[in-house]
Amino acid sequence: MDDSSALARLDRRVADCGACPRLVDWREEVARTKRAAFADWTYWGRPVPGFGPEDARLVIIGLAPAAHGGNRTGRMFTGDRSGDVLYQALYDVGLASQPTSVSIDDGLELYGVRVTAPVHCAPPANKPTPGERDTCRPWLVQELKLLRPTLRAAVVLGAFGWQAALPAFAEAGWTVPRPRPSFAHGTRVALDGLDLFGCFHVSQRNTFTGRLTTEMLHEILRTAADAAGLPGRLP
Repeated sequence: MDDSSALARLDRRVADCGACPRLVDWREEVARTKRAAFADWTYWGRPVPGFGPEDARLVIIGLAPAAHGGNRTGRMFTGDRSGDVLYQALYDVGLASQPTSVSIDDGLELYGVRVTAPVHCAPPANKPTPGERDTCRPWLVQELKLLRPTLRAAVVLGAFGWQAALPAFAEAGWTVPRPRPSFAHGTRVALDGLDLFGCFHVSQRNTFTGRLTTEMLHEILRTAADAAGLPGRLP
């Protein structure tokens, strides 16, 4: 991405945000104390901006960075089990250059896809409050507005992300149906010029129990890629 682009400037502003005291305290405490397995890492310890090209046709919206994942590496879904599942699947369907995402300088590229979240700081117990979600929403709104010229599809991971994403899409200029559609895996909602898909989150709880299988994730990503006009491939 061009460092002078509007999206790059937004990413830098996101990374400097300190609006939520509880999240600031938590992300910085985790960065100081670390996990034993990552004792030699210098943690990012800041809000984590989105990742992917500024002309993305597909956006994937998660929940928030993991304490020892994105909060450590500085990249969304990087360095944790959820990210392992997501980036492997993106690679499988032809939307990523490699199947792993371990650090911000590992050479990973996404093809027509941007990955982001409604909350940019790692929350305690992976649970942002509704107030923190709402405080962070303007960042997602601005990101969606900048992506809008090329954006044609979105995959939202989990009910929390769905509840946060729908008002963000509305504020960014899309017409969201009333009443707002409920979250379910496989839900597809047509907004004006954009197809919105619901998908179970790639959390360990869902992937370890089989609630979300590799085949289910592949299917959602392939369908969304097709809706976005991205080539992709069969895994």
